Amino acid sequence: MLRAPPPVTRWGGDTGQGTVTEHREGAVQGQGAPPVRGEPQIFPWWPSTRPVPPPKKNPGGVPRGSLAQGTRPQRIPAASAATDWGNWGCPREKGHFHATPSRAPPKLTPQLRGERGVGRGRAPPLQHRSLRTGQPRHRARQWQPDVDWAQQFAGAIMYPSTETEKWVPPPWDDRDPPAYKKVSSLTINFGPQHPAAHGVLRLVMELSGETVKKCDPHVGLLHRGTEKLIEYKTYLQALPYFDRLDYVSMMCNEQAYSLAVEKLLNIRPPLRAQWIRVLFAEITRLLNHIMAVTTHALDIGAMTPFFWMFEEREKMFEFYERVSGARMHAAYIRPGGVHQDLPLGLMDDIYEFVKNFSMRVDEVEEMLTNNRIWKNRTVDIGVITAEEALNYGFSGVMLRGSGIHWDLRKTQPYDVYDQVEFDVPIGSRGDCYDRYLCRVEEMRQSLRIILQCLNKMPEGEIKVDDAKISPPKRAEMKTSMESLIHHFKLYTEGYQVPPGATYTAVEAPKGEFGVYLVSDGSSRPYRCKIKAPGFAHLAGLDRMSQGHMLADVVAIIGTCPPGGARAPCDPLWVLGGSGSRARPCPHLPSPLSRHAGHRVRGGGSVRGSAPCPCCVCCSLRPPPRAVPSPI
Repeated sequence: MLRAPPPVTRWGGDTGQGTVTEHREGAVQGQGAPPVRGEPQIFPWWPSTRPVPPPKKNPGGVPRGSLAQGTRPQRIPAASAATDWGNWGCPREKGHFHATPSRAPPKLTPQLRGERGVGRGRAPPLQHRSLRTGQPRHRARQWQPDVDWAQQFAGAIMYPSTETEKWVPPPWDDRDPPAYKKVSSLTINFGPQHPAAHGVLRLVMELSGETVKKCDPHVGLLHRGTEKLIEYKTYLQALPYFDRLDYVSMMCNEQAYSLAVEKLLNIRPPLRAQWIRVLFAEITRLLNHIMAVTTHALDIGAMTPFFWMFEEREKMFEFYERVSGARMHAAYIRPGGVHQDLPLGLMDDIYEFVKNFSMRVDEVEEMLTNNRIWKNRTVDIGVITAEEALNYGFSGVMLRGSGIHWDLRKTQPYDVYDQVEFDVPIGSRGDCYDRYLCRVEEMRQSLRIILQCLNKMPEGEIKVDDAKISPPKRAEMKTSMESLIHHFKLYTEGYQVPPGATYTAVEAPKGEFGVYLVSDGSSRPYRCKIKAPGFAHLAGLDRMSQGHMLADVVAIIGTCPPGGARAPCDPLWVLGGSGSRARPCPHLPSPLSRHAGHRVRGGGSVRGSAPCPCCVCCSLRPPPRAVPSPI
């Protein structure tokens, strides 16, 4: 049995001099010295094993210190034989203020238990008891919240009303089915954080379950005020802005701006510069179509083509870097020609790349074109008719996928596009599947154009021989004072452009990219309006997505602005000899049937072991060369 230690005196001897507790109380009351460090102390507020006896009742009838006011039973250690312990755990010794006769614990009456109907109340916490005397503190000496402090917590905290309605289930009736509640429309945000939105697009969509009822595109998340910035730059300083408008179609944007400035200056770049422009414009088209097709497949669920084709895309970025020093924002095509000539060995490397890249396109087609899942996600999804495509102002693949033959490289050729041979693939149904096939076939046609550029590349200068427009060579600046002066004036003041206005458009990978340029005769553009192809495509997103499921919107976005076994030839319209759109092949049982073994190639040849009958009836011949537009 554990026993409490005997009282220890301050002087370490018997109890004749008084206990430590006695000296402690004397110190508190100013009657003695504080205890010595290291000696055991016995305090009067140790808990007791028995309830505190109820004091005298107050006039209100509730006993102070009872359980009704919250006084809790307290404990003391077991008393030893030599020392009798009192109510507060203090030794009952002569002279101690707690030396009172011990009493038996009172019985727990209903008042002490706090039973129902007898003055129940929440007990005050233990810290409301005095640490010096052990008695409950006086109520008047405690802090009480005033009215102003309590009013800040007034009012409804969680619920707008204190009244609640109890829900009662309707009576069950086996004869009549329960009435179904009409589901209201749900408005959600699609993007810009959605992976398919790529951070630059937001769609406010109204859904009825999983079906799209309305799609409201919110564009402009990449708007940086480029047109206004160009007005404060010289014509040469404004060129790098076009690299950053569409950062997957860099040199095509540069080509449109350079052609517009050259038209105002009434100059024509050398022939070699034009062939270099066409060469890198088609390399840029490959860059864009790889991004469009592979990210479209990635959004739908096919991850493998993304890794296959991006390896080839990095090789083309190396061509950018070798010719301009930058992998993406090259600023290579400039008014009057190009920045510098092709380095040695670059044309050989481009030829090796083209020879191997066609096999990569075949591998992607073997995985996607006749894949059952791919066709279920793209066939008859996002259908846009030819009339609707013209009304919305579509261009590029979005227009050709609906069956309209319109390619500025054929209808309004610029640079040397009138000297190369290529075919323009056209869709038949205007769905996501046809647009995918058009992009894949355009990659093959771009390879044809690149090979022709390598074979027909002439010798000569790469920029106009006019020191007022094109900067001199660095070697000449070290020996010629005039070259140094021209270089300084050209990069500080720029060159003056005669007054006038022009609209120049090129066939960018996403569609028609146009530049409306106005000159007031100074060295800075008065106005530069940019016609981006993707703006019109996003305007038709509401029409294309209505009635489709929410998951189909991802497939539609993938084929909009940026965006197997061998592709079939029946969904692709081909041009007749007169340049008009030919009828679909009558030998096919249905417009959705696919001939995976053949693909229409340029010049009327068919890739495959046996010729397809539909390639004969469609009169596969390249379209006639159109007369250049005077605009």
